[in-house]
Formats: sequence, structure tokens, C-alpha cells
Amino acid sequence: MFQPQNKEGTRTMDPPYCVTLRDIQEAQRRIQGFIHTTPVMTSASLDALAARKLFFKCELLQKSGSFKIRGALNAVKSLPYDNCTAVVTHSSGNHGQALALAAQMMGIPAHVVVPTTASKCKKSAILEYGARILDCEPSDESRAELAAQTVQKTGGVLIHPNQDPAVIAGQGTIGLEVLQQVPGLEALVIPVGGGGMLAGIAVALKAIKPDVKIYAAEPVNADDCYRSKKTGILTPNLHPPITIADGVKTSIGPNTWPIIRDLVDDVFVVTEDEIKSATRLVWERMKLLIEPTAGLGLATILSNQFQEKTRDIQTIGVVLCGGNVDLGSLDWLHEPLLNRN
Repeated sequence: MFQPQNKEGTRTMDPPYCVTLRDIQEAQRRIQGFIHTTPVMTSASLDALAARKLFFKCELLQKSGSFKIRGALNAVKSLPYDNCTAVVTHSSGNHGQALALAAQMMGIPAHVVVPTTASKCKKSAILEYGARILDCEPSDESRAELAAQTVQKTGGVLIHPNQDPAVIAGQGTIGLEVLQQVPGLEALVIPVGGGGMLAGIAVALKAIKPDVKIYAAEPVNADDCYRSKKTGILTPNLHPPITIADGVKTSIGPNTWPIIRDLVDDVFVVTEDEIKSATRLVWERMKLLIEPTAGLGLATILSNQFQEKTRDIQTIGVVLCGGNVDLGSLDWLHEPLLNRN
């Protein structure tokens, strides 16, 4: 396990994180055969724009259309089935889809609390996987409150979308795959909302290859991770963020924060226009229909701040976290493109 250093530069005891490398390796064995080992793809034109060699981990091609099935399935398969009457969660869409599918695979009813602002395509998929949807106001407090009420009414088990250790461990399996697929990896850029994927991958990568840099990518309109990292204090968003990257509107939490605090090397924020431009670039150059949240990684790499701070890093992985795009809502497709020169 990677060990952080104290101010004197000496190694400290392993911090009590909620997941370990062993948990992630066990998760990989548990979900193997039920999910895809997603491909890593490259693009010469995007390499030229970034002046780096980029490797795109295509989680948009994962079952349920995002990386979320990894954590959801690991959590559901870890439950004591004799006592489990249902599973409950709250989600802006992707985790809800993933949990609905995982519950369907295991023959367990699922109840998903979804904010009213969630995309129609994600809500439709949740229903198609056989789960029940409960609408709530678009705030972390409203989501958590209705989910808790649903647990009481149904006797189900709450599976938090990003703070459940089994979910974090499942998402960490992305890191195990990336290290095998890109042996010369120097850095990995990961979108962050609640931090489950970022935390899981960070534990896996820093345990196996500590020199790999881990960078988080976040909208400037939902910058709780950036502010927390800058101050050293967990600082959630005070109000529901407004961003096209709807998969990262939630804030990092008590289980993901210590891992992010200790193991993530830096957090970068990008504007809405930068997210839109990067998303369109992936569509046009790679022919991959990513959702805007998945555009965060490339937007970060192309940003001036990232280019200036990481000049010596030439081999960079990018997690394309999902592809559940609500095409009917993309009015911004008709907006003028940013100047790419």
C-alpha cells in the first residue's frame, strides 16, 4: 500500500481508508465475467492537440453505459441474500441505471431516488432495468432524506452511489485494468463528483505503481473537490451546481475525501465551454458518443493550467466515464465552437 509522507519526509503508518488494494482485487474477481473489460483507445489528432500521448479508457462502452456497474454489481454481489429484500440508492442517473441492472442480474428489487433534473434517457434506462423511480429535489440533502425513508419503508439495503466501500472498491478495478493495458502510464486524469471512482482508482494505482500521477477533473461550477484539496478541509458544494456535466454534481464525502486528500496529486477545474469543446472533439475525432461528464478529462488536459503544470508528463490516461447522452437536450450543439487554433 502506498504510504504518504509526513512533514519530515518519513513514511507514516497506512491510513485507515475504507478500501484497500485487496478489496479492489477481490472486487475484480467478484464481478469478472459479469462486466466488460473496456478497451483503451487512442487518437493521433487528439495527441497532436495535447502534445502528449493520450490513452482513453472507454467506460462508455461498459454495461449500463458507464463505469458505475462495477461498483454497483460488487456491492450487490457482496450482500447477504437471505436477508436482502431490496436495494435502494439515490442517483443523478448512471449509478441508478447500474444498480437497477445489477439488482436485475441478482433478482433483487431496486428503488432509485432520482432528482427531477436528471436526464430523460437515464431515467428511462432505470425503468427499463426494472427498478422503481422516486423523484426528489436536486439537492444532496433531498436525495439522502428520501433514500433513507425508502429504506425504512421497504426494509431494503442502502447502496450509496459513491461512499459505499464496496462501490468504491468496484470502481477501483478500472485502475487495475489501466495498468495492464498501458504499461508506460505516467498519469491518469479522472472526472470527480462524489469521488468513488477517483478514490478507488487512486488506492489501486498508488499501491501498485506509486509514481503514477493522479489528477482529478472537475467543472468550475462544481468545484468542491478543488476547494477541499486546496484548503485541506472537506468543503461540499453549498448549493446544487449548474453544469452540463450532470454526473459530477454531487460532492465528495467522508469516505472518499481522505483518499483524495492523501493520494490524488492535483485537482483541475474547467469551464462549461471547455467541457463542451472537449466533448465535441471526442465525438468528431474518435467517433465515441461520450456524455459531457466524460469530456472533463480531455478538457483538463487541453487547459492552459494543466499544460503548464505537467510539462514533463508525456503518457497520460483519460477515463471516458460514460456515454448516456440525452441527445434531445443538447441545445448547445448549435452554439459556435471555441477557437481551437
